[in-house]
Amino acid sequence: MNLFFVIKEGFSGIWRAKLPAAVTVVVGFFALVLLGLFATVSLSFFDIIDEVRGRVELEVFFPEGTSEENVAGQNKTIEGMNGVRDVTYISKDSAAVIFRQEFGKDIVEILGMNPLPRSAKVLIQTGYTGPDSLQGIVNAIKGLDPAYDIRYNKVFLKQLEENARLFSVLTAGTGIMIAIATVVLVGYTIRLAIYSRQQKIKTMRLVGAANWFISAPYVIEGGIQGILAGGFAALAIYLISDQLLLRYEPDIYAVLHPSTFLVYPVLVGLGCFLGVFGSTLSVRKYLRKA
Repeated sequence: MNLFFVIKEGFSGIWRAKLPAAVTVVVGFFALVLLGLFATVSLSFFDIIDEVRGRVELEVFFPEGTSEENVAGQNKTIEGMNGVRDVTYISKDSAAVIFRQEFGKDIVEILGMNPLPRSAKVLIQTGYTGPDSLQGIVNAIKGLDPAYDIRYNKVFLKQLEENARLFSVLTAGTGIMIAIATVVLVGYTIRLAIYSRQQKIKTMRLVGAANWFISAPYVIEGGIQGILAGGFAALAIYLISDQLLLRYEPDIYAVLHPSTFLVYPVLVGLGCFLGVFGSTLSVRKYLRKA
C-alpha cells in the first residue's frame, strides 16, 4: 500500500505542478538535445581517430647486404612483437611495381637498374599508436639490427594524439556543464514543488512518516521528468539524423549515423539519472533544514 501511494504521489505531483514540470521537461529537453548532438559528433570523431590509428604503419628498410633468409626470419620476429598487427614484405620487384603504379614509369627503364630497397610495412594495433608505444616498437625493431632504416610520420601522429586529448577534454567539460545545468534545473523545480506542499510534509512528519517515504514521490517525479526530457531529446536526435541529414546531407549522415544508436538509450537513461539525482539533492537539502 505504501509503495502504491508513493508511486501515485510521484505521478500526481507532476499533474499538480504542471507549469514547473513542463518548464523542467522543456529545458531538460534542450539541454539533452545539445548533449546528444555533441555526443554524436564526439563519438564519430573518436571513430574517425580510431580508423586513422588503425592505418598507422612503420616502414622498415633492410640493408642491401641482408640475405633473404635473414629478412624472412626478421619479419616473423617483428610480426610476433607486442603491438604489431601485421607485416607485409615488399621485395625489390614489388617495390618496382608500386613505383610504376604511382608514377606511371618503369624505374628499370629509366635507370637501367632497380635501386629500390627491400622493405616491410608494419601495421600497428590501435592501442599501440601513441608516440611512446610506437617508439617502443621502433626500438624493439632497431634492436634486431641497428642498420634498419625505420620511417613513419612522427609529426602527424603527434598532432593526432594532441588533438584527440584536446577534444576529449572539451567533450568531458561540455558534458559536465550540461549535466550540472540539468541537475540544477530539475532540483529547482522539485524544490518549488516541495515548498508548495510544506504543510503536507509537516503533517506527514507529525504522524511519524520516515524521510524516505516523504522524499520518494519527489524523487519519482524528478525521474519521470528526466525520462520525458530524455525521450523527447532522443526523438529529436532521430528526426535530425534519420530525416534531415539522410535527406539533405547523406555524406554527413553516413559518418554520424553509427553513433546515434548509442546516443538514443543513453539520453533516456541520462535524463532519468539526472532527474533522480537533482530531485534527491533538493529533497535532502529541504528535509535537513526542516
